[in-house]
Amino acid sequence: MGRSRRTIPEELLLLALDPATGTTAQPQSLDLGLAGAQLVELALAGRIAPDGDRIAVVHPRPTGDPTLDTALELLRRRGSPVRAVHWIGGPRLGLRQTYLTHLERCGMVHAVAGQMCGVLPTTRYQATDTAISREIRTRLDSAIRTGVPPDPRTAALAALAHAVGLGKHLYPGNEGRSSRSRLRDLIRHDPMGGLVAHAVMDVQNGVAAQPRRAPATAGGNGTGRRGTAVRPPSEAAGVAAAQQAQQHGVMARAGVS
Repeated sequence: MGRSRRTIPEELLLLALDPATGTTAQPQSLDLGLAGAQLVELALAGRIAPDGDRIAVVHPRPTGDPTLDTALELLRRRGSPVRAVHWIGGPRLGLRQTYLTHLERCGMVHAVAGQMCGVLPTTRYQATDTAISREIRTRLDSAIRTGVPPDPRTAALAALAHAVGLGKHLYPGNEGRSSRSRLRDLIRHDPMGGLVAHAVMDVQNGVAAQPRRAPATAGGNGTGRRGTAVRPPSEAAGVAAAQQAQQHGVMARAGVS
């Protein structure tokens, strides 16, 4: 794989960087998104392929990208296809920092040291070439505005941006509502990106242990789901909280402490 092309994990991280604060939006879900973005990039490189809701290694030859090759080797060692939700939901300690360090080494961001509350050391990251971030954003804006089916890389990036909750970061407020909706709809244009994006959302929604539904037939939405609505992480968190509160109420009425 040539390094003249930015990878999807790199582009997702650049999209998430806030130019005003130097921090990343949606940091917890972004870690899941980066793991998913690695799968999409490896699929585009011909190293892995979807096998139902699982990921299978079809060509173990290294790509030349150390971070991607680490993921590829871990997948190879599994010996059999692994469910996307289990892979994405696994421990990925330091993955975001690994990519931030990589972007700094490539000259796309620079680190700015600071302090929190005047005591705790912090590091912020500022884009050194805003043209790169603008080009990435322009591709998404164009796909949203024109309605023309995007290329697989842009479609996968859009799917992951939606899955990790970057919609409100990229298109904030009421005026961005229609753009956020169209960003979500782009998930259908890339099968691998759609599979991975749904796996990211499943992990966030706490359903990683549940088997994936059978692919939709007539009347499906083209993403392997049977017409189910894509629930954003924030809404899913609210539902989970309500369910937990309801459970506590039932236990209290039953006299369980």
